Parts: sequence; C-alpha cells; structure tokens
Amino acid sequence: MTFYLLEFAPWIEPLAQFVFWYPFIMAMFWISGALLFSVTREREKELDLNEREWPLISILIPCYNEAETIEETITYLDHLTYPNLEIIAVNDGSSDDTGNILIELADKHERLRVIDCHENRGKANALHMAAHAAHSEYLLCVDSDAFLAEEAPYYLVRHFLEKGERVGAVTGNPRIRNRDTLLSRMQIVEYASIIGSIKRTQRVMGKIMTVSGVIVMFRKKALLSVGLWDRDMITEDIAVSWKLQRNFWDIRYEPRALCWMLVPESLSGIWRQRVRWSQGGQEVVLRHFDIFKDWRQRRIWPVYIEQVISVIWAYAWLIVTLYLLVTADTIQDMLIWFTYNSFALVMISHIQLIISLWNDAKYDNVFRYYVWAAWYPAVYWMLNTFVVIAATPKAIRSTLKGGYATWNSPDRGTRRSSL
Repeated sequence: MTFYLLEFAPWIEPLAQFVFWYPFIMAMFWISGALLFSVTREREKELDLNEREWPLISILIPCYNEAETIEETITYLDHLTYPNLEIIAVNDGSSDDTGNILIELADKHERLRVIDCHENRGKANALHMAAHAAHSEYLLCVDSDAFLAEEAPYYLVRHFLEKGERVGAVTGNPRIRNRDTLLSRMQIVEYASIIGSIKRTQRVMGKIMTVSGVIVMFRKKALLSVGLWDRDMITEDIAVSWKLQRNFWDIRYEPRALCWMLVPESLSGIWRQRVRWSQGGQEVVLRHFDIFKDWRQRRIWPVYIEQVISVIWAYAWLIVTLYLLVTADTIQDMLIWFTYNSFALVMISHIQLIISLWNDAKYDNVFRYYVWAAWYPAVYWMLNTFVVIAATPKAIRSTLKGGYATWNSPDRGTRRSSL
C-alpha cells in the first residue's frame, strides 16, 4: 500500500514517498519554529527612543539603473527621525540617469554623500566602496526602493548595543508596498507564510540561511574580519551571511524592523528574481561544502543540509512526475497523484499560513490578503522545482567562471505606492 493510492515501481517508490513527506514535514517544522520564536522572542519590551544616546549609523544604497525610484527613496530616508545618520549612495555604472539624479540630490540633502562609478562591477563591489567611505561602525544596507519604518533603525542597532560583541548582523522584516495586483498580493502572503516562518525558525535554531538584502545592518568590524562581500557571488546577502556565521559571528532577526519595498508584478520579473535567489543559494552550497570537516560549524549543518535536500527534492518531484506521465494508463491516474498530494499540502500549508499571518498581523494588516493567495503555499514547492532546475547550471557555471558578478536592476513593479 502506498500513500498515493497508486502502485509505483520499486525503484521509484522511495522517491515518491520523499516527494510527499519532505514538504509536509518541513511545513510542520516551520510552524513549530515560528510559534516558538513568537512566544519567546517577540514579547520583549517596547522600544523607548529616549532610553540612550543613539550611535551614528551609515545607510548604504547601491544603485544600478534606479532613476525611477532613487529620488523618492533618498528623500524618504532623509526624513527619518533617527538623530545620527549618514546616507551613502553608490551609482554602479548605471546606463540611465541615476548618476545625475544622485548628484543633484546631494546638493539638496546634507546627510547624503554620493560615489559615482562609471563601470558596472556589481552590487557587492558597490557595497565595498560604500563601506570604506562610511564613518560609522554600524552599516545599514537597503535597496534603492526601500522605505524604512521610523523605528526600524532603532530596533536594528539596539541588538548591537545590548546583545553582545558577537552580533555581526541584524536582518529586518521586508514588507510589500505595491499591493494592487494579484501577483503582488500573492507575494504578501508568501513573505509572511514562507519567508517569515523560515527566518523565525532558523533563528530559533541559531543560524539562518541569509539576511534580507533589502534591510540588514552589519557591524563593520565583522564585515572587515571576513573580507566584506564576495564580488563573484550573484547574491551578496546570502554569501556574506555564510561567511559571517562560519567565522562565528551571530546574525539576528528583528521582525519589528520594517522595510517597505516594491516587488515584481510580472511573471518574467518574478521568474528572474527567484532564479537569482536559487542560484545564489546553490553557489553557497558549492562554496561551503567543506563545513562538515569542522565540528565547530555543527550549528549551521542543518541549514546547509536543508538547502541541499530542497534541491534534491526538486529533481525528485520532476522524476516522479515524468514517470507518471510515461506510465499512467489514464488521466485519472495523474489526477489522483496531484489531487492527493495537493490536498495534503493544502491542509498543512493552510495551518502554516494562518499562524504566519497571525505573527505578522502585529506589524502589517496582512490578513485581508488571505483570500487572494491562500493557495500559494501549497504550490510553492512545485514552482520551486522549475526555479531550482533553471538555476543549477547557472550556479555551476558561475562557480567555475569567477570574476565580478554584475547585476541588473530588478523589476520594481508596474505601480508605485507611497506610504
């Protein structure tokens, strides 16, 4: 008897079992971790803005072809009430008018300094230059479409001041600004039910896969100790997270540090973004395969193993699906497979979704978007399959090639929303 009401060949039966149980078990794992984090770590005392003198922070903004968003972002950041900050924007060889806009903005905003590069060398390289120019020990990296909540800088820097010298980075809670389309609302649910749950669970475990590049604060000393960001990695945020943690720097997750950003509103934009994320994760797996040689790295082993298994699952799902396409006698056989698996995943994903939305509802009214994308966590795994398969050759080729990982400005959505 199988779990799918179908008879599989002996050689494929273990794969079919794995394809079903892995996402089911991981969903339960994320539910447990998110609940534990919420109960134990999201009930700390409220922030008192007058509790101390707040140190200088440097806000770093790498830019490439961001003429549509950069003025709005810098104007918003310059109006933050945090008393002691500087803003450093780097134009990384943009082919549009980004450089000229930044130079004009520097004349309007006293706290803004601009580095104007004439060649595109990648986001990591732009962050290198901004970090060396920064006057502060605390570097807040944001994307060029980011609107920080008023209290976000306080919540982030407080970890460095109160949690000890081993805190190397604190990542915040990205929220979505553009909410007028089905694709953007789908991503609102995704950021809560999947990304938010994973971050909370991994933080309970002690190590996380990655900081959120759109809002993360680093201790400069920690970055310098690991050689700053890797210029040859497509996702500098994932790469630097692993470098820091392998050198025993602690990374924290602060859900109350909100950052409002724009997300893709086209299928092609979402596809490019997710392939890039998956490629970055696979590049990290290839670069850090030797972590099992060092017992001191054991706390990050589960994160590495989960990343590897998620890639294996994608190929296993593809193999089982192709097997059914070739061997199924009727369409009904195929439907039994997909219906049974989808029903089980929808059930557990629904529980995960409700708990995750409850966690994030304290910061953002996300419950009202439930009806728009309640189904998304269930199909996330199948969509992830095609993303992983598309990203694998890119990750291998990039690892072998090396050199600067240049970038393109991501799809910021077709609609703008000001908060």
